[in-house]
Amino acid sequence: MFMETRIRTLATISAAHFSAHLDEVRLNSGLHKTRIRMDHPLAAAVIPLLDDNHVVMVKQFRYAIGRETLEIPAGKVDPGEASLACAHRELLEETGYEAGSMERMYSFFPAIGYSNEVIDIYVARRLKKIREQVDETEISRVEVFPWETVRRMAAEEVIQDSKTVLAIGLMAGCLKPDRNR
Repeated sequence: MFMETRIRTLATISAAHFSAHLDEVRLNSGLHKTRIRMDHPLAAAVIPLLDDNHVVMVKQFRYAIGRETLEIPAGKVDPGEASLACAHRELLEETGYEAGSMERMYSFFPAIGYSNEVIDIYVARRLKKIREQVDETEISRVEVFPWETVRRMAAEEVIQDSKTVLAIGLMAGCLKPDRNR
């Protein structure tokens, strides 16, 4: 089995919700290399379905790529918070909607080459708008799209956010998650 063993951490940068480490590792061959490792909390993302034909999406400016993106609501799980509770909280904070039901669909590693982040994807149904105000520090706009429009935007690479593309693909039946997990 191929493994890399951490020898030491050369540098660490910590932020409010994650930390980045530059590690020196030893390969099975004995060679030493450096690796970047991001320690990131669990996150939850939500596909909010108003009905079978309409999806609630958010527009958000993403500093790292320097532009606004169209995404499903998502966020980091707070310490002591369950993933499902985070999904409900993020849906309300980012869209103003509350879900009557929410089902976990899939979990994945969005950046497995350098991060231990896991995102749980949920499907929210029976939505009820309970507030107009959304988190304006993150969300620039909330929009409702027909399901077919969302599928087309993902296929045409208008939507490029990985969690959103994966969620759309799962909902469209391109992937079949094991619902018995």
